Amino acid sequence: MTVDEYQWLDATAQANLVRTRAVKASELVDAALARIEALDPALNAVVTRLEPIPPRSGGPFGGVPFLMKDLFVDVAGTRLTAGSRWLASNISTHDQELAVRYRRAGLVILGKTNTCEFGLSPTAEPALFGPTRNPWDLGRSTGGSSGGSAAAVAAGVVPMAHGNDLGGSIRYPAAWCGVFGLKPTRARVPLGPQHGDILSGSMSEHVLTRSVRDSAAVLDAVSGPASGDPYPAPPAGPFVAEVGAPPGRLRIGVSARPRHGQDVEPAWASAV
Repeated sequence: MTVDEYQWLDATAQANLVRTRAVKASELVDAALARIEALDPALNAVVTRLEPIPPRSGGPFGGVPFLMKDLFVDVAGTRLTAGSRWLASNISTHDQELAVRYRRAGLVILGKTNTCEFGLSPTAEPALFGPTRNPWDLGRSTGGSSGGSAAAVAAGVVPMAHGNDLGGSIRYPAAWCGVFGLKPTRARVPLGPQHGDILSGSMSEHVLTRSVRDSAAVLDAVSGPASGDPYPAPPAGPFVAEVGAPPGRLRIGVSARPRHGQDVEPAWASAV
C-alpha cells in the first residue's frame, strides 16, 4: 500500500484490508510512520514516539495505526507529561485499562499527541513542546486540548486518535480541523482504575476520527465498566447499528436572551 492510498481511508476500511489480507498490518504501520516523518516537523502533532507492538488478532481494528493523547491515560514505558514541564520526565509503568482495551481491539499505538498543559485551554500550545499547527493552514490553531490528535487525523497521519473532553477538548479541535469528534455519555468509556471520577464525571475519553462509523465502532470496542469506575453506563445496543439510521424529528431550543444579561451581537442574533 502506498502512502497516498493509505492516508484517506478510515480505520474501518484499513482494518478490512488487513482482515482480507489485501495488505499487511506492518504496511499500514509503515505508511503511518512515513507520514509522521514527512509531516510532523511542520505540524508538531506527535510529541513522543513508541516502538510499534504487533497487534492482537481478532480485534475489530487489527493492525490499524493509532495515537494516544498525552493526557491522563498511561501507556507502559512511555512518558505522560500532560503538556507540563513539571512532568517532562514522568514515565508510566503500565498500560491503563483504556490503553489495554485499545490494544485488545487491535490498534497499534505509535506515539503520544500534543496537548495544552493539563488540558486546561482550548489550544494545543504547551510551553513544553510548542504549538501544534492546523494542517489546513499552518498559521492557524488546531483548537484543543486534543489538538495534536485532531491535526494527525486531519493530515492523514493516522485514521483516528485518542482524545478526552471535559468542556470541548475533543469537539473544538474536531471542528477546527474538519474531523469527527464526539463526547460520550459519562462513564460510557472507563476512566478507572487511576481516574475513577474527574469533576463528577464531567470528563469523557474517546477518539477523533475520519468517519462516524469509526467513532461508533470504537465505542463498541472499549465501552463497559472497569475497576474504579463509580457508575458504569453500559449501552443499550451496538452503536454501529445506529450509523445511518434516520434520526427522527429533532427539536432544538435557542434563546437570544442570555441568562446573565449580556448583549447579543447583531450578527449572531440575525443568524439565529
